[in-house]
Amino acid sequence: MLAKDRICYETYQETADWLLASTKHRPKVGIICGSGLGLLAEALQNQESFKYANIPNFPQSTVQGHAGRLVFGDLRGKPCVCMQGRFHMYEGYSLAKVTFPVRVFRLLGVEILIVTNAAGSIADGYKTGDIMVIKDHINVPGFSGQHPLCGPNDERFGTRFPSMSDAYDRGLCKLTMDLSKELGCSNIMHEGVYCMLGGPTFETPAEACLLHKLGVDAVGMSTAPEVVVARHCGMRVFGLSLITNEVVKEYGREEVPGHAAVLEISQKRAALLQRLITELVARMEFSTAC
Repeated sequence: MLAKDRICYETYQETADWLLASTKHRPKVGIICGSGLGLLAEALQNQESFKYANIPNFPQSTVQGHAGRLVFGDLRGKPCVCMQGRFHMYEGYSLAKVTFPVRVFRLLGVEILIVTNAAGSIADGYKTGDIMVIKDHINVPGFSGQHPLCGPNDERFGTRFPSMSDAYDRGLCKLTMDLSKELGCSNIMHEGVYCMLGGPTFETPAEACLLHKLGVDAVGMSTAPEVVVARHCGMRVFGLSLITNEVVKEYGREEVPGHAAVLEISQKRAALLQRLITELVARMEFSTAC
């Protein structure tokens, strides 16, 4: 990370202080909505929302399907804050900006981060419309030094060398798979490995075949940086990928992925994802009282 891209602790604190002064909500759960999945925020009770443009130091979402609002409220009695729209490397943002809300969430008191995304299927057994619980990830941009923790470390957030062997909370993963049986949707649920690429292009067949050989189950253009920063901050993390398209691994295929199709599938599965996450949040336990 270049020096000009670094964000000082005081900037995060300024944004957190503004939000704490602007709302009485004190969230314990942060939810980041992927492309077309902003309906999750509509499930919150006693809502109070802020446009990103009105929040000091906050980036702006530029992608269709990302509304650009921070919504506070209660989900089955649990205080939450929900991002209707995230930020991406391909929009031209530094990784410090991409992950800016996560550190603000921590300063607000958030203990658990839920990340959702729209992803393409690499695994042979996945179908469009399936849901994948993320058990691990491969952060390809991080391999080349495009990593949100590059640069001087601020111990007020976390240690210099955080472990990622437990990036995704196993208890929450198991609970969600159990909940899928209760909700009658276990037939479309999977646990798998998510891979982040930089985007904004969809994958070539050669890239898709390489990812398949590496053991990747689903691929997208987000999520890994937010997860890394959340774990650096000591937050528990849970992730879901909605499979919105099949990644092309063979030459000569006529169908090609597109963002419009991604949004269409997201809208069809929005209600189910809302139910699943609502039930998950309802059964969460926190280290401090709500």
